[in-house]
This record gives sequence, C-alpha cells and structure tokens, in this order.
Amino acid sequence: MLTASFINNNIPRLQLQDSVSKARQLINDYKLTHLPVVAENKYLGLLSEEDLLDVEEDKLPIEVIQQYLLMAAVKEDVHFLNAVNLSNQFETNVVPVLSKENDYLGVITAADLMKVMGEFSGASAIGGIIVLEMPAIQFAISEISRIVESNDCTILHMNTTLNDTTGMLMVTLHINKKDINAVVANFERYDYIVQYAFGTEQHGNTLEDNYRHLMNYLDL
Repeated sequence: MLTASFINNNIPRLQLQDSVSKARQLINDYKLTHLPVVAENKYLGLLSEEDLLDVEEDKLPIEVIQQYLLMAAVKEDVHFLNAVNLSNQFETNVVPVLSKENDYLGVITAADLMKVMGEFSGASAIGGIIVLEMPAIQFAISEISRIVESNDCTILHMNTTLNDTTGMLMVTLHINKKDINAVVANFERYDYIVQYAFGTEQHGNTLEDNYRHLMNYLDL
C-alpha cells in the first residue's frame, strides 16, 4: 500500500505566476486547505489558504509569498501511513507525492486517505471490537492471539495506542465474529482488563454505556 497507488491527478497545481485571486478561487472551489506549487514539474511547496488571505492585492502573483510555502511531501515509494502522518502533522487535506527524482506526481487527498485507512483497519469487515488496557510490558501479541483463536476466532486488525494520562497501553482488537462474550470472558480469566466490548451481545454494559465509553476513548 504505497503512496503511488493513491495519487489523485484531479487536484489543480499552481505556478508562481498565478495570481492570488486564482489561488483563492481554486482553494474555495475544491474545498482545500492547501494547494501545491510547481515549476517545470519540480515541487516548490504547499501554499495555504491562510497565507493567501494575508495578501491584500488579489492581482499579485503568488511568487510574492513564495517564502511561506510549506515544504511537505512524501515520496512515491513509501507506505501510505507516511502520508497520513504528514496530513495530521501539517493539518492539510492534500499530501503531495514526489518521484525518486523529486518530480511532482500529484497529491493524495484526505478523503482518499480516509478510505484506505478504513480498508487498512478492516472497518468494513463484519465483526466485534474488544479494547484491552494493560501496562506496555504486559503486551504480548502471541498470547493475545492465542486467547482469541482458542475461541475459534481470528484477529482481523490490531491497533495499539498509549494513554498519555495513565501510561497504559490500549489494545484494540477487531475480530471476525460479533458474538464476543466467550472471548471477553477468556481475557478476563487471564486477568486482562477489558475496557470496552462491542458485538452482537453486550458484555456487562448496556449499548448506551458502551457508546459513551467509546466516545470517551476516541477523545483520548
């Protein structure tokens, strides 16, 4: 899943000679936070809507604010998660993609990143979700997999995040069955802390409580 596979060539690019008014119009028409600026197919940087708004004269070329261009891009042969990281880091909904020779190839849009993230995480697959909380030193993929597989289930996706407040590791498991009561019970039998469980049958909590807990978890 390399960045080259998700390049979008429908997003316009700017030249240094283009006017500020043209750049503003394109950003507004395409609902973008930034636009790439290119000279002879060489990438010069990202121009932000905010920088454009600071220019009082619409007819000036964007060359007058060239020093504010954001030099953010990913290469065509890196994993798409690099593009996700860049999008988050610079709060942009377009991520420029460059060739090995630094030629501009196009962009990956935030909408496309959301789609591929959904596929990558297995969000479209039917199943249940279990969120475990544990000290990082306790995390063992082999044991977690064994517990899940002992209930004739398979892990479709596993994700780990560190709770900055508690220092605990949050392990999210997406498994291939919605009836997860037996799996949850097994984890608890091995002294795992099951923070949340979402499946066909609710385990120990009402649907309303689990929804509230999940919203709180996503806000961590």
